[in-house]
Amino acid sequence: MFNELEIEQLISIGEHTEELSELLIQVVEDGGSIGFLPPLELVDAMNYWEEVLSPNVHLFVAKRNNRIIGSIQLHMCTKLNGLHRAEIVKLMTNPHYRRNGIGRLLMEKAEEVAVKEKKSLLILDTREGDPSNLLYNSLGYIKAGKIPNYVKSVNGELHGTNIYYKEINIF
Repeated sequence: MFNELEIEQLISIGEHTEELSELLIQVVEDGGSIGFLPPLELVDAMNYWEEVLSPNVHLFVAKRNNRIIGSIQLHMCTKLNGLHRAEIVKLMTNPHYRRNGIGRLLMEKAEEVAVKEKKSLLILDTREGDPSNLLYNSLGYIKAGKIPNYVKSVNGELHGTNIYYKEINIF
């Protein structure tokens, strides 16, 4: 089904702003805990994407038939004592394409670039109980702990977030 799936790094948001915004809105509307609450307005989603890229952020997208159906960000730490680490941020898959390995492929691409960038430690966080926890565990990420009441859902309920890390061999 996904032989036409490709993972691509974007170096400019420009022509992709609307597609990325639609993806973000779909994921938020489906309950994704990625920093936004529904309803997410198109203008707010577009404003978010226009601010994402910087020299320290890698943005990858999954495309099927030349349409963006997933994305992930790799944020390089710029602190002098943290130049060896990076953070996985906002892994998103269009709800209609979940459970097809797209998230895994995006994670693998982010890890591949982290190795090329000589990052030996990756970190991420995700809402406790979300299916993404299973993905991160299956990829060898280790749960370092949980912060209770970290994120709020649309109904006002507070949820914990799990903090994960993975040490990778860069040699």
